[in-house]
Amino acid sequence: MDKIMSLPHYKLFIRPNYFRELNRDIWIDEPVPGVLKVEDKRFEIDVCYRGSHIRTFPKKSFHLFFYKPKRFNGSKEIHLNSEYMDPSLVRNKLSFDFFKEIGVLAPEAQHVFLTVNGKGEGIYLEIESVDENFLKKRNLPSGSIYYAVDGDANFSLMSDLDKGTKKSLKAGYEGKWLEDEAAEFHLQEFIFKINTIPPDEFQQEITKFLDVEQYLKWVAGIIFTSNYDGFVHNYALYRNGETGLFTVIPWDYDATWGRDVNGKPMEVDYVPIAGFNTLTARLMAVDTYREYYQSLLKDIMTHQFTHEFLMPHVEKLLQSIQPYFIKDPYTSSHIEQLDEENEIIFKYIEERRRFLQQELAQWN
Repeated sequence: MDKIMSLPHYKLFIRPNYFRELNRDIWIDEPVPGVLKVEDKRFEIDVCYRGSHIRTFPKKSFHLFFYKPKRFNGSKEIHLNSEYMDPSLVRNKLSFDFFKEIGVLAPEAQHVFLTVNGKGEGIYLEIESVDENFLKKRNLPSGSIYYAVDGDANFSLMSDLDKGTKKSLKAGYEGKWLEDEAAEFHLQEFIFKINTIPPDEFQQEITKFLDVEQYLKWVAGIIFTSNYDGFVHNYALYRNGETGLFTVIPWDYDATWGRDVNGKPMEVDYVPIAGFNTLTARLMAVDTYREYYQSLLKDIMTHQFTHEFLMPHVEKLLQSIQPYFIKDPYTSSHIEQLDEENEIIFKYIEERRRFLQQELAQWN
């Protein structure tokens, strides 16, 4: 058995008056000053709570911005996710690692143990920010990055929020890193083209705007992990400044591998094999792309989406956090949960494989 490494200890310090300010209104994104100590290094930071509905949880998630020094492991900001609704605390990390294995760009993530002002807050998942430094660390061309911030990031002209026509082609997106003044135009043109290219021209024209193979790998990643919100939310868009093509990067994958956003068991057939959203539907209507996608699913089920490939990684992740479970005030009374989660993920893989195999046979 591989030696299990100890988790990094992150020590966050926030002055009491600033902490009161942070808690006065948890929905305000205005950060307060703080200090982060990691081993023998000290970082002056700004810190605020992060997320939407997760801000109401007793175990808060944090967004850290570094300013002295300005970088932490090559990043100017990181996210510390509490993973509060995932009883295993590993689904997000497992998902990002899986995406990378099937050839999709995904943020780096690692588990850490966090204390705030000396008080143990427990096991957190540190997640790399998807920004210009994300590109630099991978030697990728400079380009613009947009965050999908709500359900209107559905690649459609119609709103998922108010069920009418969108008021703007950039609805649902927030610019994280805009390369130039034309960045918003490129995004709006992309959404417009997705919805207006004639069917007989779609296969040829869409390749001028989208890395199609990468997109279909991303769809496959959603299908195997079963992230229901993944098609209209929980992702970032990167427009490669050299090729002009859009690439999708996954984000927020704790509600996966057999559990939903509330941490409850998810039906194995809840996420359909062909996915959904306007762009996916248009691609699946093209024989060449649909056949590529089907062969992609079969290949991943042969190599990556298997018990033999996945379960050693699942077990290693669970073992790495197990010694810290008793130190986490939110999990200490549920240590037996880790063995149960191992079994739940095992069963999910088994049942999801069976479902997808049946769907592929009918599709053919």
